[in-house]
Formats: sequence, C-alpha cells, structure tokens
Amino acid sequence: MVTKNNSATFKNFINNEWVSSQSNELLESVSPMNKNEVVGYVQKSIQEDLDKAFKAAENAKSAWRKIGQHARGQLLFKVADVIEENIDEIAETATREMGKTLPEAKGETARGVAILRYYAGEGMRKNGDVIPASDKDALMFTKRVPVGVVGIITPWNFPIAIPIWKLAPALVYGNTVVFKPATEASVTAAKIVECFAKAGLPEGVLNFIVGSGSVIGQGIIDHESLNAISFTGSEGVGKSVAKGAALSGVKYQVEMGGKNPVIVMKDADLDSAVEAVISGAFRSTGQKCTATSKVVVESAVYEEFKQKLLMETEKITVGNGLNEGIWMGPCASQSQFNTVKDYIEIGKSEGAKLIAGGKVLEGEGFDDGFYLTPAIFDEVTADMRIAQEEIFGPVIALIEAGSLEEAIKIANDTKFGLSASIFTSNISSLMEFIDEIEAGLVRINAESAGVELQAPFGGMKSSGYGSREQGEAAQEFYTEIKTVFIKG
Repeated sequence: MVTKNNSATFKNFINNEWVSSQSNELLESVSPMNKNEVVGYVQKSIQEDLDKAFKAAENAKSAWRKIGQHARGQLLFKVADVIEENIDEIAETATREMGKTLPEAKGETARGVAILRYYAGEGMRKNGDVIPASDKDALMFTKRVPVGVVGIITPWNFPIAIPIWKLAPALVYGNTVVFKPATEASVTAAKIVECFAKAGLPEGVLNFIVGSGSVIGQGIIDHESLNAISFTGSEGVGKSVAKGAALSGVKYQVEMGGKNPVIVMKDADLDSAVEAVISGAFRSTGQKCTATSKVVVESAVYEEFKQKLLMETEKITVGNGLNEGIWMGPCASQSQFNTVKDYIEIGKSEGAKLIAGGKVLEGEGFDDGFYLTPAIFDEVTADMRIAQEEIFGPVIALIEAGSLEEAIKIANDTKFGLSASIFTSNISSLMEFIDEIEAGLVRINAESAGVELQAPFGGMKSSGYGSREQGEAAQEFYTEIKTVFIKG
C-alpha cells in the first residue's frame, strides 16, 4: 500500500512543461478507502501560476485554430489510443483516489476513450451551412469558429469521463484550455493529462493546474483572458460561476446536480424496477448527479416493491473497491461521508423511518475508510429535506402515491430537474410522464443514472444553466457562428 513517504508528486502542466507551483507548497490526495494512504501530492497553485497557464493558452490559440479541424481530430484519436493502452493504471488510480470499484473505474475509463473517438470524428464533419442569398450573384454561408480560451472546472465523482467530455469538444473545435480538476481527483486528472501530452498536443493548447477553488477556481472565473467556462459541481459554486461569467460577458455552461426521481406504477415489471433503482441509487456510492434519490411508488404495489427492494439491497457488498466481489465502495471523502451521515440523522429527525442500512461500517478494513451501508427510508413525505435536497450518497427516500398525477407532482416538487425515470407498461402513462416531468433527461423503464455520450446532457431548473453538454450539442457551447456573405 502506498504511504505518505513514497507517494508520487504531480506537477502542473503549462505550455507543454510539467512545472511546480510558485508557492512551493503541495496538497495531498487521500484515499477514501484508507485515510492513511496518500494517493499522490499535487501543486497548491497561486495566481502567478494561473496567469502563466492563461498566457500559454492565449499564445497558442491562433496556431491551434489554424491547423484545422481534421488535424485536431487526428490528435484526439491518438489521445484515445494512449488512454486505452493505460486503462488499467488509470482505473486503479481512480479507484484508489475516489473509491469507486475497479470495474466501475475501468468502465468509466473506457467511456472516456469512446468520447474521445466520438469527438475525434468531428474532425471530418461539417462546421457550417450554405444559406440561400437574396442576391443571385452572392454566396452566403456560415462557419463555426472556436470561442477562444476555455476554462474547465470538474468535480471528483467522475474524474475521467467528465474532464474528457469537456476537453474533447473544446479541443476539436479549436479552443485552447485551462483545466482545473477537484483536488480530491487531481492525481487521476494528472494521469489523463499525461496521455494528452504523450499524444503530442502543441504547446499551450492544454494547460493543467491544481489548487483551491477560492484561488484557482475563482481566478479562472475572473481572468481577463477567459472566453468561456464549463463547470460541473455543487449548486452554490455553479451559481457563483454563472454570475461571475455573466458579469464579465463570458460564455458559461454549468451543471449542478439533481434530486432525481423514479416513479414505479402498478403495471410495472417490479423486478426490473428494483434492479434499476438499486443500480441508479447505489452504484458509485450514489455519488453522481443523475443518481436515483427518491422513489415514488403507486400504492397498489408499494409494499411489494419495498420488500423486493429490501431483499436485493441486503445482497450489496461494501468495501475496498480494488477487491473482487465488492459492489459498492466508500464515500469519496471525509466531508462527503459526514454529509451523508448528517442527512441520515436529518431523515430520522423529520419522522422518516430508516428501514435498511445507513450504518457506519467498523472493524478491520473499515475503520480507516469512509464506509457505510446503503440506506432506505420509508414513510417519507415530499416536503422532507431528504426528499428535497441533493444528498450525493447511497440514500433512497421511498414515497407512496395514489395515482400517476400525484406521483408526477411529487417528482417535480424539487428545485432540481436533471434526470427522471418511470417504470410502466402503459403507453398513456409514459407519454404523460414525458410531457409533464420537469427534467432534462427522461428515461422510460430504465434507471435514472444513464447518460449516452452521443446525446445532449443537461438539466432544467436549478440543475443547470447554459447550453447542453455531449453529443452534437457541445458544438453550440464551444463554437461561435460566423456568417459570411460573398458578392460575385
């Protein structure tokens, strides 16, 4: 096991050089599986470091734009190949750093490879349209051009996929980047940036810098060279990003989480619904923005569904994500561990009944990590905090509803609107759900936590502001439209 004495130190990557921070200080990334294990040390960067990163990105943007979309796409293909060659090392680092099981981490890394190849293909796709002109002797067309220097700020819960689904479109469409990951996932992020470097990106195109949110995160938002910013993280910080960007006239895209409901109707396949709810709620220890958080069940099947859910939840194995046979790992940090424990106590104090889990695991292999069992609350009402607020942990709030109309009302009763799902065999019910649910991602007879890389992703209400991520929709954010009129 890695200890504090032999953990590697990772530098910032600025203008194609791995450099130490001017602060000469380091931050440590601690494993949630064992808080005595330091996965690695990263730079505690300061404003001077950030200025160098932006200067490199600013100096590189003209040449990077001029090499053309096809050449940029070919470089992304190379990055994908390098990551694929190093998939085991990257996945193991992600597991050690944020706790998800090794199979999940390998799946996330493979998804990152697929995202890169999808956007690499954009190098051969159109970037404009010919438009009929009123003058018969004129040619009018549009072309998409890069925004410029893009700031990218990513969270710790998907330390591979989320950075890549922002970096890949930003780069292929011709932008240069200043990239700040969450400190808790910064070693994994450094491993990803190493792959971009090995693929041969030109100087200054991708700049990687680690530091506190108050210094480097805020510094990115406020920087005079910033042209656009893409952020995924908490609601409070996301709103601050949007406000700062709006005041500066900078293009912004923020994704801020959700309180994602699943509705189970009496005509549903209950076994399939239970399987999907458990996967959606407890995979990745519930630490994903599309995780199932409240489950609204029609009264006629409420008790039957609950018993099936309890029976399957008992089978979940919790432990070190590197070990075989482990289904769910720990919470990703001491802070998140405390948050989940607090919400479990809040649920009890509000009058909800804890009918499964929610217990801190103790003993050999558990005492030094942030482990707890997946929790299920019964007798939950829609106004309780555990039914309203994002917990970002393995906690389900069960709510009974007498009809589809009531179920949809309960599902919509939250400030968030990211993902939602329904289980039903009735076409009228699913069509009403599609029309009435307030969510950016709507899934039928499938778990709430599924995101297809080729489809637009984003939320309504307080779940997100700005244009959608992923798929063709990413082009809307990372480019501007230039209309050209040529008189013959």
